[in-house]
Formats: sequence, structure tokens, C-alpha cells
Amino acid sequence: MNNQNLRTMRRLWWRGGLLLAIMLVTFMARAQTAIEAVSASIQGGVEVVRIDLTQPLEVLPAGFSIQSPARIALDFPGIANAMGRSTIELNQGNLRSVNVVQAGDRTRVVLNLKQPAPYKAQIQGKTLLVVLEAVAASSPSTGAPPVFAENRNRDTLALKDLDFRRGDEGSGRIVVDLPNNQVGVDIRQQGESLVVEFLKSTLPEGMRRRLDVTDFGTPVQTVTTFQVGDRVRMLIEPKGQWVYSAYQSDQQFVVEVKVLKLDPSKLTQGTGYNGQKLSLNFQNIEVRSLLQVIADFTNFNIITSDSVTGGVTLRLQDVPWDQALDIILQAKGLGMRKNANVIWIAPKDEILAKEKLELESKVALLNLEPVRTQSFQMNYAKAEDMAKQLTGGGGGEKSSGRALSARGSATADPRTNQLFVTDVASRLEQISQLLQKLDVAVRQVMIEVRIVEATDTFGKSLGVKFGSTDLRANKGGDGGYQLSGDTRVAFGTSYSNVVASSGAGGTVDTSGNFVNLPASAMGMGNVATFGVSIFNAVANRFLNLEISALEAESKGRVVSSPRVVTADGKKASIKQGEQIPYQNCTSTTGCTTEFKDANLRLEVTPQITPEGTIIMDLDVSKDTRGADAGNAGPAINKKNVTTQVLVDNGGTVVIGGIFELEEVADEAKVPWFGDLPGVGNLFKNKSRTQNKKELLVFVTPRIIADKVGTR
Repeated sequence: MNNQNLRTMRRLWWRGGLLLAIMLVTFMARAQTAIEAVSASIQGGVEVVRIDLTQPLEVLPAGFSIQSPARIALDFPGIANAMGRSTIELNQGNLRSVNVVQAGDRTRVVLNLKQPAPYKAQIQGKTLLVVLEAVAASSPSTGAPPVFAENRNRDTLALKDLDFRRGDEGSGRIVVDLPNNQVGVDIRQQGESLVVEFLKSTLPEGMRRRLDVTDFGTPVQTVTTFQVGDRVRMLIEPKGQWVYSAYQSDQQFVVEVKVLKLDPSKLTQGTGYNGQKLSLNFQNIEVRSLLQVIADFTNFNIITSDSVTGGVTLRLQDVPWDQALDIILQAKGLGMRKNANVIWIAPKDEILAKEKLELESKVALLNLEPVRTQSFQMNYAKAEDMAKQLTGGGGGEKSSGRALSARGSATADPRTNQLFVTDVASRLEQISQLLQKLDVAVRQVMIEVRIVEATDTFGKSLGVKFGSTDLRANKGGDGGYQLSGDTRVAFGTSYSNVVASSGAGGTVDTSGNFVNLPASAMGMGNVATFGVSIFNAVANRFLNLEISALEAESKGRVVSSPRVVTADGKKASIKQGEQIPYQNCTSTTGCTTEFKDANLRLEVTPQITPEGTIIMDLDVSKDTRGADAGNAGPAINKKNVTTQVLVDNGGTVVIGGIFELEEVADEAKVPWFGDLPGVGNLFKNKSRTQNKKELLVFVTPRIIADKVGTR
């Protein structure tokens, strides 16, 4: 066979093989199940999406729903897209469009909805029917505000009150007291502001104002409330990145605006994982290829280090994509750094080594950067104190609280109260911002303490004197006593008195008392007495009776009110009293004069909280002179309270109190005679005392206004 025939046969074989390959590919393409068409229709008020395939499905495809944006995704493994396009615009009912995307041997069908809606899928031959359940009819406007309560009031009612408060973590709370719980409230975000409308409501004249709440340190700057027709409109103007929440409790409506804390290192903002859900099912896929799939799904730019190698097998169903990426990185010991919409993925050791090298380079550059000196004029703070704070309390270069760099220094001039700082330019900028926050006027607080001492004393005493006198022996004209032969009975308070009254000599006690139990004065005044004397001229005898009684009541109150003004966080004290001298005598030094203090003293350290309340460390004492102990000096009666208390501005609190009650009942009587019924009262003395003492300490702090003339 010649060469020409050989070449001819080769061409025939090549053409035949090419034709066979084309026929084989066409047969395989026809044999693989594919999606031919997607259409939608409304049947009996229900939307139905029809997906036509070349071959019947064996099982229903896996799917998941997304609330925002409203989507339904269906995954068809081993099925291709034979429509020739990936987007079908429908705009019918709740259905906007349908996306059919093929990735490898898998196709995903995404139904883009106007509003979230549940669905049901069923297989009918070569067709998959997706039935969307009906949703509540909406107005043509897509931004319909939420309604908190349906207004059932036929007449307009006035709002009761409007208040602004600082909440937890620096949030701003607008609290509105409604006339009842049937007032309709609409809230919506309009541009950079938040609009709240109270339907069928009126606004009193005193509440039609613009509140400037910037001093509260919340995202809310102003709150403006005004009347618009038959509704009240509130315009809330926050600043920065913020989120809001609103809730109603009975007749109180609350709008809370919080700062949206952005973490640039997180893939999605918020708590937990918030990425769009996806499903992954791969067997031994390369990590680099898997990261590329996630990059295509999220539209993030992913840079993968050359050292990222290996494969992974995983099956994830309806998992947020940021959680899926985190799982893949943890499984392969990889790390991630995010910069805007660019993600760099590399082994953790490689990332740490690179960051360490960058930090070392910055430190080395800082040591080579030239320094310069800048002066700062202190207005409220002392330059010496600021210099100590910048240098870490006067410590060395490695002090933990040092704000300057290792090459920086700070010098204070007490005469002009200026601070001279020498450091690199970047650090000087930080020092300037720090001093602006530290050199501010400190608010002042006036603390007033009232110490009230109240006493209530009551006493009652009853006593008697009873006796007689026998003067029959007194018969002499010269006043002398003459004895006679008569028999007589003599009474007296002692033996000598009895002997004298009987005429046996001595001095006669004309009182003749044989019961002497008068009432006691108890130091409360003079005792009232009543006396009766019965005289028998024939017998020359006297019978004497004296009744004494006292009932006294004493009330007293002593009020001490020290007050002091001090700066926030600064300790202050004030005292007033006396020094009591006394002689202290010893055998070695002799007698010297020493003093003891009896003072009224107030010592306080206030701290103003961000909410406007005041925390105080208090030490209140009131000492008075007690009993004298001779050379040891007088005793000191001490009253003291030490505590820490939290009080509202202008509020009053009782920080301590002591109550004493002393009751004493005394009785003195003649034995046996004092126990006789009725007559026994002539032979006894009774007294009863009751003493009450009460000590109360009141504290009232007030923040002094920053501007003169303001209240």
C-alpha cells in the first residue's frame, strides 16, 4: 500500500472517530436530566410555579427559604440547565423572577418573592409544581409601616406625657404615656430619621416642643413632636450607625435606639451567624475549590495563600455561609483576616508570623522617627497632675500606665500651668486628644446632712409623810418640859426623838414623823405637797399627814446641719466643736494640760454617675461632753455613722438611726404596813420614769449647675 492510500485511510478513521465522539456527547447530553422551562400561573387564587424537566424526578429537591430578601431556593443535584438562560422575569402576584444557576452537576432554582411566603412542592410526571401559599394583601406601597395597635377610638385623645431616658449600654429611650391601650402607633424609618405617628391623637401645648438630648450621650440627638391633622407625629433624629426597637406595654409606648456596633473583622454584623443560608455536599473536594464556591456565592473577594492545600468532605444543609466558612477554616487549621470586602485566608501560624513582623516594623520605625515638642495650656487640671498621668505616675519608661512612647517626656510649668510634651508626631496627636478629654471642668456637689436628736422624758412619783406629836409634858410656863404621872405614848423618827418627847430629856422633834417617804423630784422640778394636821387642845396632841406627788414630762430636739461643697470625686470634710482641757498627772512628769475633742464632723467623697445620681462615701460624727473622770479627763459621748449610699440629685435619704427606750419603776414601803389594803398607801412611796431618745441622720446631695443663674 502506497503512502497516499495510507494517508487517505487515516483521514477516514479520524473523521469517523470525531463523528462518533460527537454522537456520544449528544447522546449523553440527551440522557442527562435537564430543566427545559419555568413558568408561573395563578390557579384559584394560588400561585403555582411550574418547572418542566426532561426526565421525571425520583425525589423532591431539597430547599430552604430566606426572609430578607424573600427567596425560596431549590437544589437539583445531577440536573443541568437546558433553557439557555439563567433569569426569567415574571412579575406576577408575589413572584418577581426566577434564577436558574448551574454549578458543576448541580442546578439551583431561586424564586425571588416580594414577601416571604411558605411553599409546597409536588411531582407530577416530568413536572415539579411549587405552590406558594397566599399572603396577606398589601397596599401598592412596599414600605408599609408596622401598626402596634388598632385604633378603636372614635374621638381623638390627648397624649399624657413624653419622657426621654438613657438606657443600658448607652441606648436612648423615648417613653410616651398613651391615654389608653387602644391608640394606634405607626413607626417607620425615613432616611436618616425615625418617624413615629400616633393615630387619632392630639398633643397638648406643653408637649409641642423640640427636645435636645445630646447631653445624654446616646445615638439620639433631637426629638421633635408636633400635631399633623388628627395624628401626632414624632421625629427622632439619631446619628451614626444605629438600630431601633419599639414595644408597647399597656398604656406606655417605648422606642429604644441603640448604637450598631460594627466589627470589621466579622463577615456579617450582629450576634451569631447571619449570612445567607446555603447547602454544600462534596466528597473530597480541594479546599481552594471550596473557597472559590463560597466566594461566588457571597460576592466576597477571597485571597488564598499558596500554603493552603488538601481536601475536605462535607455535607451542610441550610447553614449560614459565614458559619460554613468558619467550620471549613477550623477543620483545616486556617485563619482569616477581613479588610472591607476582601478576605485573606492562610494557615494561622502564617498569619500570626506576618502580623508579628508588621508590628516589629512599626516599633522599629517609631524608634527612628524624629521627636518634637508641643505645649498644652491646662485650663482646669493641674499641669503637674497631667504630667504624672502621661508618664505613668512618675515611673520609668516601662510603666504600665504610661501614655508616652519610650522616647517621650512631659514637663510641667506650675507658674503658667502649661504642659510641655516631647514625643513623635503620631503620639503627640494621641496626647492632644487625651488632654482634651482630661482637661475639663469638674462638676461640683453640695452635701447637706441633718442630725436630729429627739428626747421624750416622762416621770411620776407619789409619796407620804405620816406622824404625830405629844406635847402634854410641855406644861411649864417657862417653856421647859415637866414630867407628870400620866402614861403617854411617844412617836418619832429616831430613838432620841422618842426619849425627848416623853420628857426624859433631849430635844423634842416636833415633826414627829414615823413614816417619811415623800415623793422624789427626779430632777424634773419641785414636788407638790399637801399637808393635814389634827390638833386636840384638851389632850395637847397633834396628828400630822403630808402627801407629796409629782408628774412631769419633758420633750426636746436638737438639730445639727453641717453642709459642704466639693468637686466630683474629691474628698471634703467640715467640723465644729470644742476642745475640753483636763489635767493629766503622772508620778514622772507631773501634771500637764491635755485636750479632748468633742466635735460635729462631716467627711464625704461624692461621685456623679452618668445617670445623674450621686454615690457618696460618708463619715458623720457627733461627739459631746460626758461625765468627768477626774485626772483621766471627761468622757466623750460618741455618735458615728460610716456608709456608702446612692441618692438621686436633690433627693433625701436616711442613712442611720438609733432609738433608745428606758423605763424604770421604783417602790419603797414600810414592811407589812405598806401591804395593807387602802391604808397601805400611807406607808409607801412610788415612782415611774420613762426616757426615749432617738437619733436620725438625713443626707441631701445637690449637683451645682454649671452655669450661674441656672436651676
